[in-house]
Amino acid sequence: MSNSLYSLAFGVGTQNRQGNWLEVFYAQPLLNPAAELVAKTAAVLGYSGGNQAIAFTSNQASELAEALKGVDATQAALLTRLAESQRPLVATLLADDAALSSTPEAYLKLHLLSHRLVKPHGQNLTGIFPLLPNVAWTSQGAIDLAELAERQLEARLKGELLEVFSVDKFPKMTDYVVPSGVRLADSARIRLGAYVGEGTTVMHEGFVNFNGGTEGPGMIEGRVSAGVFVGKGSDLGGGCSTMGTLSGGGNIVISVGEGCLIGANAGIGIPLGDRNIVEAGLYVTAGTKIALLDEQNQLVKVVKGRDLAGQADLLFRRNSQTGAVECKTNKTAIELNEALHAHN
Repeated sequence: MSNSLYSLAFGVGTQNRQGNWLEVFYAQPLLNPAAELVAKTAAVLGYSGGNQAIAFTSNQASELAEALKGVDATQAALLTRLAESQRPLVATLLADDAALSSTPEAYLKLHLLSHRLVKPHGQNLTGIFPLLPNVAWTSQGAIDLAELAERQLEARLKGELLEVFSVDKFPKMTDYVVPSGVRLADSARIRLGAYVGEGTTVMHEGFVNFNGGTEGPGMIEGRVSAGVFVGKGSDLGGGCSTMGTLSGGGNIVISVGEGCLIGANAGIGIPLGDRNIVEAGLYVTAGTKIALLDEQNQLVKVVKGRDLAGQADLLFRRNSQTGAVECKTNKTAIELNEALHAHN
């Protein structure tokens, strides 16, 4: 067995009455853990290779904590705490970044994203949806939907209120990890598996899906879909401000360059280069027919959105008289960029 792993994490989670995992919390997930740590873990838990989620006991947690004291003090301290748990424990070991095969594996990869250990579309999430049970997220944690009515009755009989916040496959990120250096006006709108970079502000109507996010700094006032990764904002441009919709998904990665502005109720389906502006209300997709204009606003040619993907210093707008989508050079952005380089 190789002692080289893609990822390893020790977690505590929730199971339903049939012993099926509903969710797992990993306080300190590891990417490419040290070989000695893997070897010690394998010896205690009987890990023999491959991608596995191994349930372990409080006694094994104590044994692991002792074994790892001279190897990884942080993980040893975590295991000491886990040894006190009254909830089920699981160690998830991923030999490689392969398609998912269990709920603990799915939760580990979501944690890797929100802990900023990997970036959106930086790992294989094939098969994630069937492995994430649709559960009730409540004031008492995750509850199997088939058990919810009984749990609600039990709470009422005790004079308690069991509040249901949502019914979904994905929990909110901040119940699992709060990244450093961020402002999140409504944390319920940030799913576990979102990558929220240092310096990012997500306003009240902002939404960040799993496997999407922002490198930061920047401001999000609209929707960042799965597969979208918003680049760093430039100093002169005031950051990347997103008020519309950024749509990705599947194997598509929609990147947004530095210093971009996507206006209110606008959206994109193509990657943007640096210092692009998409005016309010405009949606630009790969198949959108766009009229390229010169400095005198004369038509040069008509192209599709995909032909402009990733290009810098562009202004996308809609002609208020004809309704045609037009693209011009973003002269203000170019002047600011030239001024910045001249200053440096």
